[in-house]
Amino acid sequence: MYLMDSSSMIVSEADPNLFSGSGHSIINLGDAVQVVLMLSPHGRGSFPEQAQQALSAVDAVLTKLPQTMTITLLTVFLRNPCDRVNCEQILADYFGSKLPVINFVIQPPCCGSALSLEAWGIGGNSVQVEYRSSQALAVSYDDTIRSIYCAGIKPADSVRGVYAQTVDALQRMDEVLNQAGSRFEHVVRTWLYLEGITENEEDKQRYKELNRARADYYNNIRFCSSLVKNDIVDKVYPSSTCIGTAETGLLLSCLTLETQREDVFLVQLENPAQTPAYDYPPIVSFQSPKFSRAMALVIGDYITTWISGTASIVNFESLHLDDIEKQTQQTIDNIERLISPENFASHGVKGAGASLHDLAQVRVYLKRPHDFAGCKAVCERRFGSVPIIYSIADVCRPELLVEIEGAAFSRYWRTPKS
Repeated sequence: MYLMDSSSMIVSEADPNLFSGSGHSIINLGDAVQVVLMLSPHGRGSFPEQAQQALSAVDAVLTKLPQTMTITLLTVFLRNPCDRVNCEQILADYFGSKLPVINFVIQPPCCGSALSLEAWGIGGNSVQVEYRSSQALAVSYDDTIRSIYCAGIKPADSVRGVYAQTVDALQRMDEVLNQAGSRFEHVVRTWLYLEGITENEEDKQRYKELNRARADYYNNIRFCSSLVKNDIVDKVYPSSTCIGTAETGLLLSCLTLETQREDVFLVQLENPAQTPAYDYPPIVSFQSPKFSRAMALVIGDYITTWISGTASIVNFESLHLDDIEKQTQQTIDNIERLISPENFASHGVKGAGASLHDLAQVRVYLKRPHDFAGCKAVCERRFGSVPIIYSIADVCRPELLVEIEGAAFSRYWRTPKS
């Protein structure tokens, strides 16, 4: 059984029976406990055998916890799209009536396995979970805070062109959220998986067309306006990752937040070393990407920071071309500075902030398979025991070789420590 002292928020452990980097983190949030599992089988045996190995690791962790945990959001990274139907059946049999919302992402795990799993779970006496649809699940705390996990959103098959597909998928996400009792303006984190992200559609890059559609759709939406507590930004956008996938078309996922509690607020974080993405000049993109570098949620004495997909960019320029080690170092430097106490303080929130060791999970997206060893060596040195999934995925700029995202959990010392 896991025991956490009052000063600890995260316990992270590796799983020696799975690929190096696999493991889990348990996050103490006072009245609630979260768990995140990042699992990659060794890559031996059939697909059902590998899937069972990963699910057995889930069982091994959950049975040791004193709380009854509910898995809420599952992301499955698949090597072969032909395995999806088999995987859906395996997961349906495993979870039964408590099937989480699921993203199936065609991004081959770097370790050679047929799949990797990222699973988020939550438990606690004040936690309530509602299964609203196959694409939406609601989590409430004490009936005062409510979040919707939304996954698996795709445009209609009849829609053609990435601009129209993006608008259609966003509209469908809005409809799913409405059916679950929420609204699009409550979105705090998004994931967008786009096939051929750096390729051209006619004479326009697909990623830039997605940005144009996203900007148009977001134009009249005021995100979380009543909850954002910092004056350094005048535009509020969700944190986000937009990354390539081998799956045809577009896949969307998001997380929302609603509350009336006075001790809950959001901090939109920007990196002082980077131009905000939503203010990129036209030389980078004719329509700038509408997302924040990170969104931090403060609930009482606890902070959750959702870190957007981050790459080797300073100001708005890509650095360290064709050097995977230096790009990985720069990317992690950017994350470290973004979530630092100094950066929180510069955003008007003293007593907050996190370090790399406060990360509960990390996703690493690599453009080229042969860069895996070099990138992994840097990540292991910088992130330590943080559980990681590495997958092959195209990054939004042709010259960028790696993108990293994650979630950090830290304390909010309202009276800053001396």
